Amino acid sequence: MFIATFKLLSVQVIDIDIGRADETERPPPTPTIMMTFRSLATAVLACVSAATATILENGRPRATRFADTKVDLAAGDYTTYDADAPEISYKGRWDSKKISWWAAPGIKFGFTGQTVAVTFGPHTTTGTLVAYRVAGLDWMHTNVTAGATHLFVSPETTPGVVGLAGPVSPATFEMRVTNWAYGVQVDRVHVAGGGGGSLVAVPDYPRRVEFVGDSLSAGMYATYEAMAGFAYGVGAGLGDTEYSITAYPGICVADQECWGNPRGQSHQWFYTSDTGGRAAEQQQQQQQWTGLAYSNRSLAPDEHRGEPETASSSSSSGTGGLTAACADDPEPWDFSRNPPADLVVINLGTNDANAANGVSKAAYVHHYKKLIQGIHGKWPEAQVIIMQMWQGFYQDGNTYGQNTDLRDEVYSVYEYFNSEAYLGSPTTWDAVTDTTGRASAPARPFVHFFNTTGILQHNDIGGQWHPTDVGHIKVASHLIQYITLKLGWPLFATGPEVYHETLYWNDQSEY
Repeated sequence: MFIATFKLLSVQVIDIDIGRADETERPPPTPTIMMTFRSLATAVLACVSAATATILENGRPRATRFADTKVDLAAGDYTTYDADAPEISYKGRWDSKKISWWAAPGIKFGFTGQTVAVTFGPHTTTGTLVAYRVAGLDWMHTNVTAGATHLFVSPETTPGVVGLAGPVSPATFEMRVTNWAYGVQVDRVHVAGGGGGSLVAVPDYPRRVEFVGDSLSAGMYATYEAMAGFAYGVGAGLGDTEYSITAYPGICVADQECWGNPRGQSHQWFYTSDTGGRAAEQQQQQQQWTGLAYSNRSLAPDEHRGEPETASSSSSSGTGGLTAACADDPEPWDFSRNPPADLVVINLGTNDANAANGVSKAAYVHHYKKLIQGIHGKWPEAQVIIMQMWQGFYQDGNTYGQNTDLRDEVYSVYEYFNSEAYLGSPTTWDAVTDTTGRASAPARPFVHFFNTTGILQHNDIGGQWHPTDVGHIKVASHLIQYITLKLGWPLFATGPEVYHETLYWNDQSEY
C-alpha cells in the first residue's frame, strides 16, 4: 500500500446550475448584485504534467491510501479476452480503439473464478485514478499506468471479496474512470481461478440517462471528481439505470472556443471524444489545455495558480498518439451502439455567461435550441430536463444571496420546446452532417424545467468556486426526487454505496 497525494481540493464554481424544480412557476428575477468572478485564466488554467494531489476536508488533508495494483502479467496464469470481447459492456463514451472520453466512462462484466486483471493500452493517461468494485460492494481506487497490467480482484489483494456467494451471480466487476480530463485505453481483460475463470455478459439495465454538461456535471474539484459529482450521483442513485456523462469543464453550449475548448456542446455532443487536451492536435496544446483538468492533482496551500504556461517537455500521460485524429477529424459518436436514452439532463450555460468568452444571449439560446433539437433527432422518445442556471452566492450586507445568469434565456428555451409551433412540427439538427430537418410527426411535450433555486447555500461552495461533495449530494437528491415525480420512475438503489467516503458521524453521545 502507499499513500497517494492525489488531486481533489474541496470544490469551486465556474459553471454552476443546480436546483429544485417547478416547471410551471417562472423563476424569480435575478438579483442586481453580481458576483465578481476571478478570471478563469488565473483561477483555473494551469499547466499540469503530474498526477498528485490532496483531498481537503474542512481544510485538513485526508489520508488517502490506494493499493498499488500493477503486476507482472507473465507471472500469472490467465484466461485473456481482447478489449472487443462481447462480454465486456462499455459505459459512457469510448472510441473505436477502446479509449475512454468525457466523465466517468467505465466497463462492466460478469466473471467466474477469483481473479480479474486489466491491461491498459498506450493511450492511457498514466496516473489516471479509476474506481472499481465487485458486485454491490464498496468502491476501491487505484492509479493505473499506460501499457501495464493491474490486478483488481484476487484472494490476496481483495480478501473478503472473492468467494462471496450471491446474491449477485455471477459476480460482476465494474470499473469507472474518475478523472474527467484523463482517460484509459482497455487492451485486454484477464481472469483466473476456479477452473480457469471466464467472462460472462451481463444484461444492461432497462433505463438510460444521458447527462450533458460542463464542469458541474463532470465533478470538477469534487473529491473523486466525476464519481463525486451530482450527475454520477443521479445516474447511480436511481438504481438499475445505465448512465453516461458527456460533460467537460469550461465548455459552452455555444459552438465556439470557451476556456480552451475549441467547440461547444451543440457540436461536440455528436462526437465520441471530448474537447480536452488529449484530443489536441499537438502535445504542447495537450499540456496547456489540461490546465482545466487537474485530474488527481492539486496545489500545495502556498502555491498559486497562474496563467497557463507553455509546456516545453512531453507529458508522461502516454497519450502522445492522440493527435489530429481527435482534434481535426473527430470520430462521430455511433448512436446505434446503445439503445436510445430515456432521459437527458442538461446543465449548461455558466461558461457562456462569462463575459470572457463573448457569448451573446441570443447565441446562447440559439445553440441551446440546436442541442435539444439534436437530442430529439437522435432520441425522439427521450424526455429532456434542462437545469436552471445558477452562479453561486454573494454576501449582501449581513446575509447571503444567490446569483444567477441567463435565467430568462434558459426558461425561454423551455417555453420554445413546449410551444404549439414547435410541437406541431418539430425541428431536428445533426452537427455531423450540418443539417436541419423536420420530425415525421408532431411531438408531445418532452422538455421540462428544473428550477435550481434554494437547493444550495453559500457554504455548499468550496474554495475553487465549485460545489463541495455535500453540495453535489444535495443537488443529486433533489434531482432524483424530481425525476421520480415527473417521470414516475421508482428508485432501485437500495443498499450498495453510491458516493465513496462520505461516512461522517459523531461517536460522542454528549460533549
